[in-house]
Amino acid sequence: MKILAVIPARAGSKGIPNKNIRIISGHPLIYYSIKNALSSTLITDVIVSTDSPEVKIIAKQMGAKVKWRDEDLCGDAVTLDAVIADAVPKDEQWDYVVTMQPTSPTLRVSTLDQAIQYSIENNYDTVISAINAPHLSWGEKDGKKVPNYTKRLNRQYLPPCYMETGAFVVSKASVVTSSTRIGEKVDVYEVPEDESQDVDTFQDLRSVAATLEQQKVAIYVNGNNKRGIGHIYRALEIADEFYVKPDIYYDTNQTDPKVFGKTTHNLIPVNGIAELFEKCKQNNYTVFINDILTTTIDYMIGLRTVLPDAKIVNFEDDGEGIIKADLVFNALFHETELPQVYAGEKYYISGKTFMFYEPIEIKDKVKRVFVSFGGADPQNYSDRILNMIVKPEYKDYHFVVVLGRAKHNVDALLEFNKYENIEVLYDVSNMPELMSSCDVGITSRGRTGYELAILGIPSISMAQNQREEKHGFVCNENGFTYIGLNPADEIIESNMKMYLSMSKESRMRFHNMLLSHDLRGGRRRVMGLINGL
Repeated sequence: MKILAVIPARAGSKGIPNKNIRIISGHPLIYYSIKNALSSTLITDVIVSTDSPEVKIIAKQMGAKVKWRDEDLCGDAVTLDAVIADAVPKDEQWDYVVTMQPTSPTLRVSTLDQAIQYSIENNYDTVISAINAPHLSWGEKDGKKVPNYTKRLNRQYLPPCYMETGAFVVSKASVVTSSTRIGEKVDVYEVPEDESQDVDTFQDLRSVAATLEQQKVAIYVNGNNKRGIGHIYRALEIADEFYVKPDIYYDTNQTDPKVFGKTTHNLIPVNGIAELFEKCKQNNYTVFINDILTTTIDYMIGLRTVLPDAKIVNFEDDGEGIIKADLVFNALFHETELPQVYAGEKYYISGKTFMFYEPIEIKDKVKRVFVSFGGADPQNYSDRILNMIVKPEYKDYHFVVVLGRAKHNVDALLEFNKYENIEVLYDVSNMPELMSSCDVGITSRGRTGYELAILGIPSISMAQNQREEKHGFVCNENGFTYIGLNPADEIIESNMKMYLSMSKESRMRFHNMLLSHDLRGGRRRVMGLINGL
């Protein structure tokens, strides 16, 4: 079977000068249609009809034939039917002629081949690319605007409305004349929405460029009681920063899916690294993000092997694998020696909801105390503090104690709600609202410390493990009172009493120190670096 693709590409575009040869995502616009035609498993010959010397060069360099278009076929009033008929060689017999517009660069060759196969199998004279786009629309009758529907319905319940995209017209060669390419037996072939873009305006150019350069993103994250689940929170925040829906992988041996909470992100369980790598082989990711605490050289080499073209970004990674990463963000650490490592508070990623809240107002006296030690609290600081504050001397203060998704013995700690001045909450959805109602905080040295700082809440902090001891931001110099790893109860309680009785002036000094750091701009800085890879 002989199938000819004809790509009409004249030089005289007025709306967008030099449209067909403009560089879009690294290639001239016409490159994409020529490449699809040449890559097709069904198209046997490709001809570009043009009056542009530049288009002629591009077509010949790519391996397509060129039909030089006469001047009388280059006017605005000339129909495309005449141009296509002129380009079809008369000395050969063709079964089908496929018109392919150079202004549809997002079309995939697989879709093109499926449409041609659909035409052949169903013996259609003509098949036209289209998108199903039902909308509530209006027309005009007798000079008045009238609806094109009888009943208002949600879009998903409206009848199909197929709009031609211009990407291709598959015609039997026998129906192609200088006045038509449409036979008697006609159908449309629905193309995916991201393949339906047609370049007519500069806005179309921007949209097409965004589609062609669209990232394919994967995130590998794990979190549990020992590791903490700040990794999970950060992964979900990062996932929302992309204009695509990332694949989020987690290891079922390390992570309970419940720690992700309610999310519509695409969560994919894997049983170990081998299965992760196997799944990566099947996907051409452009960006792969690790948020798994520490990476090894072997892991990173394996990842590079299955994703040789991907940009690899690691978060909070102090393992040897960072030397194989394209970018590393260690917001909790300050020291860095490698050029691809960005460390310090400037790269902290705040939760979206915190961006909507203003810092607290420092009041004359402390009345409410916020207590939270992240998602896991492996040192059981929550338990220790709850057992302290049941004493009568604390009855005039209200303590809000928040337990995370990975905390053990939650049910036992919820029993403390029987005390009037104690409020124990589990898996809070609106953390900044709760924090903002408090005057001081008690926390660990991870993500929650940053959140308290964003709101300017004077806080006591203690480390959960030796790794947290290395975290640089939550420290005395930045406005916290840091009391070390696993301090004795008397140390915790004496500092808590100090904060409860601290003057407004002293708390204001801590408040101002905390707010002197630009923690709200971290998302923008991080995504700027990732998108700049």
